[in-house]
Amino acid sequence: MKRAIFNHRSRIFYYGYLLFAICPVLFAICYLLSGCATLPTRESLPTYTIKGVTYLPLAALCNSRDITWEYDTFTRSAVLKKEGHKINLRVGDDLVLVDGVAENISSPVDIYQGVLVVPYRFKVKILDDLYKTPTAGRRLPVVLSRLKTIVIDAGHGGKDPGTTGKTGLKEKDINLDIARRLARILKNSGVNVIMTRTNDTYPSLARRVAIANNAKADLFMSIHTNANRVRSLKGFEVYYVSPKADDSKRALASAREAALNLDKSCFAGNSLYLRATVWDLLYTYNRGESMELASSICHTIHKNVDVCVLGVKNANFFVLRGARMPAVLVEIGFLSNSKEERLLKNNFYRQEIAESLTRGLEDYEQGLPIVTSRY
Repeated sequence: MKRAIFNHRSRIFYYGYLLFAICPVLFAICYLLSGCATLPTRESLPTYTIKGVTYLPLAALCNSRDITWEYDTFTRSAVLKKEGHKINLRVGDDLVLVDGVAENISSPVDIYQGVLVVPYRFKVKILDDLYKTPTAGRRLPVVLSRLKTIVIDAGHGGKDPGTTGKTGLKEKDINLDIARRLARILKNSGVNVIMTRTNDTYPSLARRVAIANNAKADLFMSIHTNANRVRSLKGFEVYYVSPKADDSKRALASAREAALNLDKSCFAGNSLYLRATVWDLLYTYNRGESMELASSICHTIHKNVDVCVLGVKNANFFVLRGARMPAVLVEIGFLSNSKEERLLKNNFYRQEIAESLTRGLEDYEQGLPIVTSRY
């Protein structure tokens, strides 16, 4: 009898312990499924968790950014307006219209305890893109000690607009704006920056290359914006000079036109073909360094910017094969893609690109060998 009473008490203790152990799990499940208030965001906005998704009250979100909005209770739809942009959304839909273009926000707009709420992704993907304040003028703690002179080439310009987006946004304007932002950051860090153009003019391709070569720059970076007939194509990519470029031919031309920084007693300086051999070695070295630079830029863009990175590629572009230093051509996005065109209109996004390009230069420099002169 005593043993039976003991076993009965043991079972009671066991099930009591089990219930105590699983209660927190049951509470967490109920917490996620039912929807509940959570801690405020960094913008001091209350948040709600509905079925595991974080939501924000639309009214508070709009008020924090001075966005005008109206809600129609009959259609259960809202319209947001600011700075010429218009956003349409409706309860139950996970698609919103941004200036007439449909954007997916993953989770539907909802009403929680009588409050119109939007998923946190709506804030990050839509509002942050359109209305976040640009950080122009902020000095970054960039450290570039060995890259003394960098030439930045804003592609196209003047009579050559480059590609044009569906809304009329011109490539030449985007290229110049990002080039100026990048130049500002680098100059504030003590780098000697030379721009191939500072306004809406068109230097020839040969002129752009000559500017870099005459400056004996450490690096050459050409900034462009992409386009493709396939409208869905998007992303960021960086090019270096193609291995198909005739290095021997380039080396011979450089041996005839450019002086090598060689000691006067060096017999190689007296021979055209020996000078060409040295230039051939330099071009081989520069291609390898260009690949490293392109890789560093892609890595920092992938880490810091919400954009698809298509990677490092090679091409026989005139400005790349003509440069006598490591050179890359950056395609920052596709104007033919409606989403990327909208992003490229945004000043904050452009600043993000410029800052990440700077970080790419910084990461690249850390792997450079110490040299006293390039040529």
